[in-house]
Amino acid sequence: MRIEKFVHSCLRLTLQGKRLLFDPGKFSFVDGRVDPRDLSDVDFILFTHGHPDHLDCKALRTIVGDGEPRIFGGNKVAATLRSQGFTVSEVGEEGLDLGPFTVRALPVRHEPILAEEIPAVLAFVVNDRLLNPGDSFDERLRQFAGIEALALPVMAPFLTEIGAYEFASSMRPSHVLPVHDGYARDWFLTQRYDTYQPYFEKAGMTFHRLQQPGDGFDL
Repeated sequence: MRIEKFVHSCLRLTLQGKRLLFDPGKFSFVDGRVDPRDLSDVDFILFTHGHPDHLDCKALRTIVGDGEPRIFGGNKVAATLRSQGFTVSEVGEEGLDLGPFTVRALPVRHEPILAEEIPAVLAFVVNDRLLNPGDSFDERLRQFAGIEALALPVMAPFLTEIGAYEFASSMRPSHVLPVHDGYARDWFLTQRYDTYQPYFEKAGMTFHRLQQPGDGFDL
C-alpha cells in the first residue's frame, strides 16, 4: 500500500490500482502547492470531520469532477455535503468494504479546542494496518495499540509536542506519519521534524518526513 501526503491531513492511499483519499481540506490547497485536479483519480473519499482544514467543498467539487468517487463521512459531514449537492454515504461505527481497502470507522471525541461546538470525529483503520485518528487522542483508540502505521497530528491548537509523543508511545506503531501541520512554513516544519524524529527513532518508530506535497512511502 502506497501512502502519500498532500499537505496537512490530506492522505492518499493506493492499493491494487484503487485510491482512497482522506480529508482534502483548505490547508492543502490554499497556497496553490497542491492542485485538487491532481487528486481527481481517486475512487473513495473519507472525511474524519467537517472542520475546514479537513473539508473544502470547493476543492472537493474539483476532485469529484465528472467522476463518481464514493464519499463517506459522519452525519454532520454528510449533511453539509448533501446541502452542497454531493452524494455521500453517512457512516457511524461500522466496517466498509471498499475494493482492496477494508475500513473500520470508529466515532471518537475531538481534542478540546476554543470553540462553542466541538465536532464528532470518525477515526478510520485501513486494512488493520493504518490508523487515521483525525483530531483525536481518544481512549477508544487504545484498542489499536500496536498498529503498523499511525497518522499522528504533530501540530495543532490542542497539542503539545509532549502530548503527541506520549500518544504515539501509547499506540506503539512501527511507522509514524506526521499530519495536521499544513499551516507551518517550511523552515519551521523542518525544525519540528528535527525535534520529533530522534525521539521516535529511539523508541523504535520510523518517523516519515512527509514534508513536500506528494511525499510518501510504501507500507
